[in-house]
Amino acid sequence: QVQLVESGGGLVQPGGSLRLSCTATGIIFKFSTMAWYRQAPGKQRELVATITSGGDTIYVDSVKGRFTISRDNAKNTVYLQMNSLEPEDTAVYYCYATRIKLWGQGTQVTVSS
Repeated sequence: QVQLVESGGGLVQPGGSLRLSCTATGIIFKFSTMAWYRQAPGKQRELVATITSGGDTIYVDSVKGRFTISRDNAKNTVYLQMNSLEPEDTAVYYCYATRIKLWGQGTQVTVSS
């Protein structure tokens, strides 16, 4: 079965950290550029970060210096380490495999005191 399964979301206070994970099954993960997107209530889904099969990364300006995307090809998993979280980071976070246009189910991140 081809799917992406995210985990690691939750409620965190401003300034806190979370690490999201996305595990892929049924795809040739190591050749795929992977991405994290997010969608806040009432807003369009936006790209947060991407990582190529070679490990090159791109970040949206609002998360540069705070978020880190990484991957472990042996585990078919991509991660998003989120530090110094702000209330504006509250959203549903989605994993995306660009090569086959496959979305995960999403995981909720809420930053609130």
